[in-house]
Amino acid sequence: MAKRWAVAATDALKADGLRIGELDTSGRPGFTGDKKAGTELLAERALVLSDLQEKLYANGRSGDKRGVLLVLQGMDTAGKGGIVRHVIGSVDPQGVDHAAFGVPTPEEKRHHFLWRIRKALPRAGQLGVFDRSHYEDVLVVRVHNLVPPTVWEPRYDEINAFERELVGEGITLVKVALFISLDEQKKRLSERLNRPDKYWKFSAADIDERAFWPDYQEAYQAIVDRTSTELAPWYVLPADHKWYSRLAVTELLIDAFERLQLDWPPAKFDVEEQKRRLAQA
Repeated sequence: MAKRWAVAATDALKADGLRIGELDTSGRPGFTGDKKAGTELLAERALVLSDLQEKLYANGRSGDKRGVLLVLQGMDTAGKGGIVRHVIGSVDPQGVDHAAFGVPTPEEKRHHFLWRIRKALPRAGQLGVFDRSHYEDVLVVRVHNLVPPTVWEPRYDEINAFERELVGEGITLVKVALFISLDEQKKRLSERLNRPDKYWKFSAADIDERAFWPDYQEAYQAIVDRTSTELAPWYVLPADHKWYSRLAVTELLIDAFERLQLDWPPAKFDVEEQKRRLAQA
């Protein structure tokens, strides 16, 4: 186990039996070090993750159909973008398929809610990243009554079936829900309003959504209770400390890659013959 993790991230963060309303968003489950130790370890583990991701990409180029999909869910300012930049940014971008899901377009609304999700699934050998995901269709639509319960209620079972299908096709799912406190979100929104380089990140709707905080917690609890499965478990991350959540996601991804037992694909040519040809060229 990597230094400073007293309990593996996969064990410390699994959502089994968790009550989201009781979550300490400033906590650091499983990790015994401070910010300095966590930042140093993140730099070390990023190299491990990069090597594993390159092996997946190489195997994909050689016919391996497997892939890894990181699903990031969380309220605005929870740190999804920072994870994409600081964790996914440490690997080879040509091996990454990234998709961010906002409000559905008119075309997307004319299709089944999983239609746009299927179009964005990672290709063979790729690390896929979903910034928000199919879970928006049992979160926002539920909280804001965009469709009746008779529409969103069956979606939990549809999502479970969909994810079983993905696992059966060789995609390893890493589902991460990031949670911050109301006070921490207010601090991060304030930073966006006080820094010109952050204005582009700010949306007035982020303030409006704060009034629905308890409703979102209830909706997230339903997600954890109904869609955290053995094949596709949820990991719940306290995210008040950005350094911790980035380190934790790195560890979760490393675990997912290591379970694939990847190695470099063998040469499909005679190595010694090509060495001789190169020496004579």
